[in-house]
Amino acid sequence: MKLLLALCVLLPVAVQSLMFQPLDCADIYNDGSGRSGVYRIYPAGHDSGRYVYCDMDTEGGKWTVFQRRMDGTVNFYRGWEQYKNGFGHAAGEYWLGLETLNKLTLRKNYELRVDMEDFDGVKVYANYTSFSISPTAIDAEADGYRLHVSGFRDGGAGDSLAYHNGYKFSTFDKDQDSAGGNCAAARLGGFWFNNCQYANPNGIYLWGEANDRGIHWYYWKRNYYSLKSISMKMRPVSRRRSAE
Repeated sequence: MKLLLALCVLLPVAVQSLMFQPLDCADIYNDGSGRSGVYRIYPAGHDSGRYVYCDMDTEGGKWTVFQRRMDGTVNFYRGWEQYKNGFGHAAGEYWLGLETLNKLTLRKNYELRVDMEDFDGVKVYANYTSFSISPTAIDAEADGYRLHVSGFRDGGAGDSLAYHNGYKFSTFDKDQDSAGGNCAAARLGGFWFNNCQYANPNGIYLWGEANDRGIHWYYWKRNYYSLKSISMKMRPVSRRRSAE
C-alpha cells in the first residue's frame, strides 16, 4: 500500500518530466531550473533531444552553449557531417551542430555572446544582439548554414565576427570560403570563413603565443595568440531588440 501511494505521488512528476520538452536553455530556466549544467533540449520535437551545457549564471543566464573550448580534449579538425550534426560532450568541449543551430534560430530570435579567456586569467566577451543561421533559406545546408550576426556590443574583445557575417560554413572537406585555398584546412578547424579569418574558435588547442592555426580572436589578441578558453552561446531576445 505504501509503495502504491508513493507511485501515485511520483507519477504526475514523471509525466510532467516526460511532457516537458524545452527548446533551449531559456525554457529550462523559465521552468525553474536555474543552475548551470548539462540539460536535454528538443530543437525539433520529441525525437530531436540533444544534450547541451546551459549557462544560467552569466548576465542573467538562459544561455544555450553551442561551442566550447577549454582544455584541448576534443579534436575540432572535423569534416562537414560532424560539424553539421555535432560532436564532443556537453560536460566538456563540444560543438552542438549546424543543423541544430538552424532549427533553433528558426524558432526564436537570438542574441550571441562569445566569452573568452587568456592564459593570464583575463576574461572578455563580444555580444551580438542578433544571431541566426540561414534564416530565410529553404534548404539551410544547401545555403551553407550561412552566418548572420549584427548589433555588436563590446565586452573588451572587439568585433571579430563582422568580417565573417554573411559567409557559409567551411570544413576541410567542404570549402565554401572566399579565399583561393581552403581556410578550414589551413586553420585546422571548421568555421564561417571569409578570407580566411579574424576569428578561429575551432582551431587547434595551443598554449598562448603560437601560430594562426590556434584558437584566436583577432581584435583582442590578434592571430598569433591561442586562447585558453572560448565559448559561443545564444539566448532568446524580443523581436524589437534583435532588430536593433
